[in-house]
Amino acid sequence: MGLLDKPPPLLPFKQGAFTSRLRSEQVTTKIGIALAVCIAVCFLTGLWSHYQQHPLDWLTIPTAPVWLYRLSQGLHVATGIAAIPLLLLKLWAVYPRLFEWPPIKSASHAIERVFIAVLVAAMIFQLTTGLINISQWYPWTFPFTQTHFAMSFVILGALFIHLAVKAPKILAALQVGRSTSSEPNSPDFASEPNTETAAEAGLVTDIATGTDSDIDSNSARTSLSRRNFFIAAGASVGAVTITTVGQSVTPLEPIAAFAPRAPTTGPQGLPVNRTAVAAKITPTLVGSDYRLVVDGPSPLSLSIDDLQTMSQIDVDLPIACVEGWSANARWQGIRLADLLDQAGIDPEATIQVSSLETNGNYRTSVVAANFARDPLTVMALRVNDEELSLDHGYPIRLVAPNRPGVLQTKWINRIEVLA
Repeated sequence: MGLLDKPPPLLPFKQGAFTSRLRSEQVTTKIGIALAVCIAVCFLTGLWSHYQQHPLDWLTIPTAPVWLYRLSQGLHVATGIAAIPLLLLKLWAVYPRLFEWPPIKSASHAIERVFIAVLVAAMIFQLTTGLINISQWYPWTFPFTQTHFAMSFVILGALFIHLAVKAPKILAALQVGRSTSSEPNSPDFASEPNTETAAEAGLVTDIATGTDSDIDSNSARTSLSRRNFFIAAGASVGAVTITTVGQSVTPLEPIAAFAPRAPTTGPQGLPVNRTAVAAKITPTLVGSDYRLVVDGPSPLSLSIDDLQTMSQIDVDLPIACVEGWSANARWQGIRLADLLDQAGIDPEATIQVSSLETNGNYRTSVVAANFARDPLTVMALRVNDEELSLDHGYPIRLVAPNRPGVLQTKWINRIEVLA
């Protein structure tokens, strides 16, 4: 007998080391499906957010509905948070297989394990760094946005391979679950009796040698335990979701005990991600010498007094941040299309707005023609009937429908046409 043919005589390698019958193919499959759904929603909404921030020439982002980005990014963060307990439950359900003996049975088995390791490691990294990001804590030196985007494709590729390999077992487990709730457990763990369940059922013999009535009783108990397990799993996912999603679903804000941000808390009733101090915007920069320059065939140079005397509009638009928080607000200011018309800018032109700040990743923002000319896109001077505070972008900022908060540029001092 070779060294790898016999497991070491130590836990967790001993036969019967893992006694819970909840670790079945049915449990593993159903938790895995829920986790895969969360991953799919996270991936698609994350992709949408990425391409809104880094547009593709052939992809037209719509301006309506105005709440679309708020919904998609809220879903992105909510399903990412929900995936955390699901991943922990999935790992609990399958971790005995980490101690299978021999650890490597063939070349294909080794490759399968490598991809599982990649999948698990990538998911742990993605969920952990994503959770830290929405808390606006950055203890790393790598660029989060690019890394988060690239890692999502690593997860997707490893997940596809994993599902392809496990497809027969997944289909079999689903079929067993449909046919009867008292089906014996997975062959992988059939030799590991659930001693707790057996005690509850009053069994005194091993399931493998017991009577039919004993087996039926134990199977019923196992089915009930699985049901309770799924109820507990659903409750845990529901709890983390309901206590965090209030940062984007504002009616649930009062019970969002664990949400990183309160969407109505901050200057003028809105949170602030990047303060004027962080952006190095001082009152001097927005004093009497301030000018908003609009480059075009008929260039404009507008003082704060000029801006305040121009024709104003009011729009109700959400401000929605990539970290998942969002809130509605009433913005008052100058319709961007009116400014562009006064400067003689072509209605089909793509423009760029630039901020007074000099050290931010989003100090400039590209505005496609459909956004620039949308009647709801406003160069805001006021919010909720108050003059913008310095932290909210005084004297003027961009607010457009269905647009990430990082692109709603603050402290704007220049508008120009992109070639």
